[in-house]
Amino acid sequence: MSDHPTPPEVPTRTAADGTTIPAVGFGTYKLKGSAGADTIARAIDAGYRLIDSAFSYENEGAVGRAVRAASVPRDELLVTSKLPGRRHAYDEAVATVEESVLRTGLDHLDLYLIHWPNPRVGKYVEAYQALVDCRERGLVRHVGVSNFLPEHLDAVIAATGVTPVVNQVELHPYFPQAEQRAADAARGVVTEAWSPIGRANALLNDPVVTAVAAAHGVSPARAILRWHVQLGVVPIPKASSPERQADNLDLFSFELTADEMDRITGLGRPDGRTNDQDPAVYEEL
Repeated sequence: MSDHPTPPEVPTRTAADGTTIPAVGFGTYKLKGSAGADTIARAIDAGYRLIDSAFSYENEGAVGRAVRAASVPRDELLVTSKLPGRRHAYDEAVATVEESVLRTGLDHLDLYLIHWPNPRVGKYVEAYQALVDCRERGLVRHVGVSNFLPEHLDAVIAATGVTPVVNQVELHPYFPQAEQRAADAARGVVTEAWSPIGRANALLNDPVVTAVAAAHGVSPARAILRWHVQLGVVPIPKASSPERQADNLDLFSFELTADEMDRITGLGRPDGRTNDQDPAVYEEL
């Protein structure tokens, strides 16, 4: 679209297998139908190259339409979806990946994740094997996981010899996930953050965050997302308005000091999870 300013250059993170991941992504949860497709297409035109979806969001069709409508070559985009907990059995997992690709109308997806490990069901290893096999068929380019604890990562790596490209977890200043970040990094896994602004109303009004944001003349959301970037985490913010989409992407023109980073990280709480979804026990359907 000619009325868009030139999108900012977004740096990348590199996983163990050499896969490069844009340093910030775009979340599509609740963006559905034609309006959702238009919103996602605007985000792509604004500069987002990592687009995050899931089978359970029921919007893979909107994502595919947005990718086709946007003014960006397909091979510059990293389109992601996720396998739901109810589809962990091997054959069901394969059929779900196939269905995801069909829903998008694209010839492949770039990244496919297991949405939750569902350890009590205990089929996440066979689900991951299914994703690896779908990669061999060319249905997906890369495989990863979401909400995996270190023991879950080790189980799938040991079983398949394939290290997940990313692990997308809940991560924000109230829940900084230092141990999980270190575990991912030790295995060459890029950490992505869902709910990167956490309980948005609380965090965006937190005195520490607002003070850091004011010091740099940026919005509280931008200060938080910049904190993610400097941690080496890939945040996946959601935004519908063009203004917020642009604001959330403009993270590379300023830098937080070490003290500011420590002050924001210091907001972490033992009960910091937004919805008490502990991957050790939480089961997603």
